[in-house]
Amino acid sequence: MWRESASFILDKHQNNKPISLTHSTDSPPPPSASMADENPNPNPISAYYQTRAAHHGIVTSEWLEQAQAAVRRYPDHDSSVSGRPFSVIEEFNSWRQQPDLAEAVAAIRALAAVIRASEATTMMELEIELKKASDTLKSWDTTSISLTAGCDLFMRYVTRTSALEFEDFNSAKSRVLERAEKFGEISCKARTIIAMLSQDFIFDGCTILVHGFSRVVFEILETSAQNKKLFRVLCTEGRPDKTGVLLANELAKLDIPVKLLIDSAVAYSMDEVDMVFVGADGVVESGGIINMMGTYQIALVAHSMNKPVYVAAESYKFARLYPLDQKDLEPALRPIDFNVPVPPKVEVERSARDYTPPQYLTLLFTDLGALTPSVVSDELIQLYL
Repeated sequence: MWRESASFILDKHQNNKPISLTHSTDSPPPPSASMADENPNPNPISAYYQTRAAHHGIVTSEWLEQAQAAVRRYPDHDSSVSGRPFSVIEEFNSWRQQPDLAEAVAAIRALAAVIRASEATTMMELEIELKKASDTLKSWDTTSISLTAGCDLFMRYVTRTSALEFEDFNSAKSRVLERAEKFGEISCKARTIIAMLSQDFIFDGCTILVHGFSRVVFEILETSAQNKKLFRVLCTEGRPDKTGVLLANELAKLDIPVKLLIDSAVAYSMDEVDMVFVGADGVVESGGIINMMGTYQIALVAHSMNKPVYVAAESYKFARLYPLDQKDLEPALRPIDFNVPVPPKVEVERSARDYTPPQYLTLLFTDLGALTPSVVSDELIQLYL
């Protein structure tokens, strides 16, 4: 079961208006304008995996250029002008079309749009409307840790404004919207702060092992290359979606020496490694992380061979959760293709992520600073209160 208590903070944001792009065929269908209580994403494959696959499939230099072209091609959309009822899921999906935008940040931007579109006349009505929109987004994918944490933190951050501080409701609403925009602006800087913070730990001649395609880890490596540091990278293949292959391609374009490993070759290659860098889908209150399947075994091997394991994670991924073991995780399922027929009676493990306990991690690089796993809980409590 999940243990809940106090925690977390912040996200990333792009400081431009939302872009209305045509929704892809595999995007979850938007709910009705009434925001029905049923889960708006009934697909049996976890939306966590769908989003991950979609993002990692397009986060390349070519797709970033296409996304910039799309900004010019599609006009800004305002649901109030078009006369269509506002839908927080549609707004969320519109932001998700931007390939470099994290899912939690897309949710934060969608919630800010809720404030702008609201017709509430009291702070209580506005808060209820925001809470309903937040619950709708969280129900879109109950397995996404960063989505839930981002929504919860947004609610905590913007609703600190008291209506008693202002003479009228419009002034109070403007203050809430201002805080929402500020929240996004702070979040926008998260990856840049993390990339700069980690530079002192990457030295010339080092070999770095990475797992999967973490955008914040990629920014760390890109910043190191821009700073003329000489290092090489070992990328795990990242089966079954081969996100490590995508990362290797992007690193090669930056002329960073890179070597691809099959996932089972981690222990074999660990003696070449000076440090391990991984991202995180969620940072829990114990100081452990929830990340792509295989992270736990990499951390175990690195720990046994006295190699430091560094985690790069934006603070909006800090979640009020306390898993005790692997089975405490809510499954985030993904399709598995073994390229050979699998008998129907054979059970296939399809979970997309695992939990790495804090004792196997060295440091967490966040936009709040470099934290040891043991400090995470205290830091989260202070931030949330």
